[in-house]
Amino acid sequence: MNYDHARAYLAMTQIKTILGLESSCDDTAAAVLCDGEILSSVVAGQDNLHAAFGGVVPEIAARAHAERLDHCVEQALDAASKTLADIDAIAVTAGPGLIGGVISGVMTAKGLAAGLGVPMIGVNHLAGHALTPRMTDQVEYPYLILLVSGGHCQFLIVKSDSDFTRLGGTIDDAPGEAFDKTAKLLGLGYPGGPLVEQAAKSGDPKRFKFPRPLLDRPGCDMSFSGLKTALRRARDEIVDQNSGLSEQDRADLCASFQTALSDTLAAKTDRACAEFISQTGGKTLAIAGGVAANTEIRTALMTVADQNGLEFTAPPLKYCTDNAAMIAWAGMEQMAAGRFDDMRLVARPRWPLDQTAAPMLGSGKKGAKA
Repeated sequence: MNYDHARAYLAMTQIKTILGLESSCDDTAAAVLCDGEILSSVVAGQDNLHAAFGGVVPEIAARAHAERLDHCVEQALDAASKTLADIDAIAVTAGPGLIGGVISGVMTAKGLAAGLGVPMIGVNHLAGHALTPRMTDQVEYPYLILLVSGGHCQFLIVKSDSDFTRLGGTIDDAPGEAFDKTAKLLGLGYPGGPLVEQAAKSGDPKRFKFPRPLLDRPGCDMSFSGLKTALRRARDEIVDQNSGLSEQDRADLCASFQTALSDTLAAKTDRACAEFISQTGGKTLAIAGGVAANTEIRTALMTVADQNGLEFTAPPLKYCTDNAAMIAWAGMEQMAAGRFDDMRLVARPRWPLDQTAAPMLGSGKKGAKA
């Protein structure tokens, strides 16, 4: 959508300041967006609550969201020098995600919208990530994005705020999940991504010849569970031989794992770029999601973009991980297209962006997984 048209529509409907809410996993977040400018973005993480378990515990996450959402809203308003009376609309993550957390956000949004007498819209969490390049770099449609995080990994052609074509994705573990499981296998702690990346800096990426899954098959689909299994076997072999792991062993395992994952993403991205250019003639490759903060992966994708004659964009690190600014932005774009929700808005644990694509990870009573 043209920015001028969007602003004109929102001005006509008297929507200027939007409060965004995000609670789909383990980050409780609120943000204030005014005239397309991010005035504040507050994120309350839960790493300390889940570290002992090596991963997110849904029940603990849901309770933390319920306790923290109102505080995050208050902090976001204070940081933006706004009050609730200044809010013209509410945008909230309505899925996909851990259902307890999503419900917490949706119910908070409903209460605020009803109390303030303002409209609201339920935003697909993945759309928030997918539209982040427009928020941070004003990227024009269409563009190709690799959405890569703890729970998701997929290539999307983004044609509008509501038109997404999936070119491929992971058929099992997402990269962020693989990072977390690798860190747990090596006793590094949680969250795994930053810890594995830090350990890899002093490691030898060529010591272990880990697989680059599915590169022998056509298409853009990916798999990372076998890579994780290969790392576990390498670890067990070292432990059997040496009665334990040295710090250098851990560093080498992390470096070899990270490079294998990065190489796989780069090769699949190269294929996705060719398909994207063929279909649309677009000019931009973007990356978003928590794993987009990984320096080696960013560098690899930057090289792929250059080789394909595409511009490359990646959001600032604070907008890679889950945040409410991206939800407020996605809500703004959708409201500018004339779409709103009412009190019948429901929380959705599953909500694929490309409604026409076949489910990648199976389907249940509530529909295809994202």
